[in-house]
Amino acid sequence: MRSVSLSLLAATVLLLNLGMARADAPMPEFRLPDITGQSHALSDMRGKWVVVNFWATWCPPCREEIPELIQFHDRHYRKDAVVWGVNLEKIDQAKLAGFVDEQMISYPVMNMGPTRNTPVGPIPGLPTTYLVAPDGRVVARTVGTVTSEMLEKYMARWEAERK
Repeated sequence: MRSVSLSLLAATVLLLNLGMARADAPMPEFRLPDITGQSHALSDMRGKWVVVNFWATWCPPCREEIPELIQFHDRHYRKDAVVWGVNLEKIDQAKLAGFVDEQMISYPVMNMGPTRNTPVGPIPGLPTTYLVAPDGRVVARTVGTVTSEMLEKYMARWEAERK
């Protein structure tokens, strides 16, 4: 019985990592300060894609996807998309800032603290990434690592379906 449960769990994680699950609901408004104290509101991003990545420094898959998120953010932030890193752990602000500097994270990082109740509801695991369309709707979610290519393909497919 235990091996069946583990097999089902592994298959679920594999399926989630093959692509982003479709969604179609408004992203609740939220505002958080980043580690520099600058406030970020989702409503300020209307007209741009927003990748909201829930993560923690102690999470190996979260750390693995950071270079991909940096690459995506650096390629898009001036024109059509941004990444927001929302940290979900109890961590000293200076320690988090040191980690951000060490990893050369270029996108805003906010610390929400350890909670399962986020603006989008409970987070099923870390990392969890939501893709918010320019109109403010959540159009995809993935539990597990994401890549820059995965995000770009999903955005392109979504935009092609709207034409």
